[in-house]
Amino acid sequence: MSQNSGTPLNILVLVKHVPDVQFERHLSAPENRLDRADSVLSELDEYAIEAALALAESRGGDKAGNTVTTLTMGPSAAVNAVKKSLQMGATSGVHICDPALAGSDAVTTSMVLAAAVQSLGGFDIVLTGMASTDAETSLVPASLAERLGLAMLTNLSTLELAPGSTTITGVREAEEGAQSLEAPLPVLISVTDQANEPRYPNFRGILGAKKKKIVTLTLEELGLDAAAVGAEGSATRVVSAQARPPRSGGEIITDSGSAGIALVDFLTDAKLL
Repeated sequence: MSQNSGTPLNILVLVKHVPDVQFERHLSAPENRLDRADSVLSELDEYAIEAALALAESRGGDKAGNTVTTLTMGPSAAVNAVKKSLQMGATSGVHICDPALAGSDAVTTSMVLAAAVQSLGGFDIVLTGMASTDAETSLVPASLAERLGLAMLTNLSTLELAPGSTTITGVREAEEGAQSLEAPLPVLISVTDQANEPRYPNFRGILGAKKKKIVTLTLEELGLDAAAVGAEGSATRVVSAQARPPRSGGEIITDSGSAGIALVDFLTDAKLL
């Protein structure tokens, strides 16, 4: 960790409580909403948390006044995503929790998050993962940046803020090559799973997280109407759904000297060649 290197940073990281990818996903009837009974902090959000912690530590950490706040939106259990981030080293957490939020789509979610960011205020950097591991739309970062009027650097594999600088730089790996990007603070950034190696909470971090503050916000406290969020306020919804059909048995080719030809024919018929 370096010594104090310029003005302290206030960083906000968006995190989400998502169904554990180790288990089969299910939609609950009749709303056709994702069952979130077995949920964890989104793996892709851990890279955003690590990026925030690294930036704060590069300027002297919390001793130099740098803060990393994590923000989530969801039912009561979603606070566990914030708790995990605090165990990793975040300074404090915020949980937007209101029954009316159930069924909110990506655009409506960005509206609620924007209201929370504006209410909390004073952030130099808003960090997100490249997508959530449930819907995987990647829509929220761009929508949120537009609502907040922030410059946006998306899908960065590296990011750096030089000592004393107010311009953040980063690299985005694209099909046509690497793109070098920069933007002045304040800025919204999303990072990919190539950006770093997220740290694991250690015993000290787990104990210390219990003393850290988590603020709970409701729609009323954010000045939002319940009719403008949730399924009622969303432009998109799942109209119908059906279970994925069971996988059929594969075709077995017995090699009698022409198995290679049969395999090529199979791949050709499947339009894989």
